[in-house]
Amino acid sequence: MKIVSVVGTRPNFIKLGALVSEIRKHPIQHVLIHTGQHYDTEMDALFFDELHLPKPDINLGIHAGNFSQQLGAMVLGLEKILLKEKPDLVIVVGDVNSTLAGAFAAHTLGIPVAHVEAGLRSFDLEMPEEVNRILTDRMSDFLFTTEKSAETNLKKEGLSAKRIHFVGNVMIDTLLAHKEKSETSKILRKLALEKDGYCVLTLHRPSNVDSKEGLQNILAVLEKIQEKTKIVFPVHPRTKKNLQSFGLDKQLKKMKNVLLSEPLGYLDFLHLMAHAKLVLTDSGGIQEETTVVGVPCITLRNNTERPVTSEQGTNLLVSTDKGKVVEKALSVLTDKITVRKKIPELWDGKASERIVSILLKSH
Repeated sequence: MKIVSVVGTRPNFIKLGALVSEIRKHPIQHVLIHTGQHYDTEMDALFFDELHLPKPDINLGIHAGNFSQQLGAMVLGLEKILLKEKPDLVIVVGDVNSTLAGAFAAHTLGIPVAHVEAGLRSFDLEMPEEVNRILTDRMSDFLFTTEKSAETNLKKEGLSAKRIHFVGNVMIDTLLAHKEKSETSKILRKLALEKDGYCVLTLHRPSNVDSKEGLQNILAVLEKIQEKTKIVFPVHPRTKKNLQSFGLDKQLKKMKNVLLSEPLGYLDFLHLMAHAKLVLTDSGGIQEETTVVGVPCITLRNNTERPVTSEQGTNLLVSTDKGKVVEKALSVLTDKITVRKKIPELWDGKASERIVSILLKSH
């Protein structure tokens, strides 16, 4: 059996880490393609080293242009490779542009597609990721889901139950495989932090960072919370660029309790997140990771495509309303509220095993 996997962003790498490790245990020929969608050379190398991923067999180096230009270039590049490699299956993960490009290129060539993390829905078509998710699922032959809501969504959309497989969460496979090693991280010492004595913030969604008003709103939230505790803010390249272009970077730097850093490696960030009092984020994956490590997470969005994290886990879906976010954050910091800490079904570190088993049986 020959499989091609397509990755393009750091969350893709994390999700694929455990799956690649499992594929290696079987007589499967595997080709890893990196589209180049995230293109920080140092960070990419760090993620591949930390997660013990093989270096990409092919790197398309496509990262410039708007959505249409990027997607078109990726599809053309992937089509050439797939015609040459002739795989039995293409695996795509998540909901980024590389995910959609991989599914589209394979589907148009008649190559079966497996979508890992299928069926998640925010029901907000203004999110680029939502469009990517829906289109990718339509073109996929194997729909591997992380939670029961995803299966419900797919069936409502008319997709065959035979294509849907509830397997668990490969991102959690990777987290559990590296949790012990992450405890050796020196990131808290480096930043002069005490366990449970700080918050972590991540921010990259267009709705939060692509307008001056959106960023000003987030900064107003930070201004209040940093009066009570330190906030570690690894700044996403997109967010950094916009802070500078809107002239807001100076305002942020004046906040004495906000510790700015470059994006962190996987192990350092996992350690930082696992020992925080609170995490604030607009990321989907971090909602899942905080649920497993048992840390309260305030999601700076009006919706989530991962409802199990708020129904069973530690996710508090608050919105971006300044007053609501500050109130909820202070309630967590002062222990006035506690969060649920149930681990969702099949988030047991064995999702990759289930996926590979299903693929091998189908071949």
